[in-house]
Amino acid sequence: MSVRQSLSLVELFRATPVKSSLLALGPLALAVGQLGNSYLNGVSFAVSSPFAVVMVAFAVVAIRHHAAEHRLRRLEDGLEPEFGPAR
Repeated sequence: MSVRQSLSLVELFRATPVKSSLLALGPLALAVGQLGNSYLNGVSFAVSSPFAVVMVAFAVVAIRHHAAEHRLRRLEDGLEPEFGPAR
């Protein structure tokens, strides 16, 4: 029986703040910037909204992958060798 432990976003940001910020906030800033640029230049939102949707989806997938990497690293750090170091 496996027990699934969830990793909070706050814990992930505390463990690796720079990488988490780049993966989560970078694509969101690009999406908002593209939408703002579209508004300021009078371009239809039908042009820039697909880009914004893709950037938000990328941020979600990237942060979930980063969380999985972090959980794996914590799991591997918690393992102790059974027979001592290899020679």
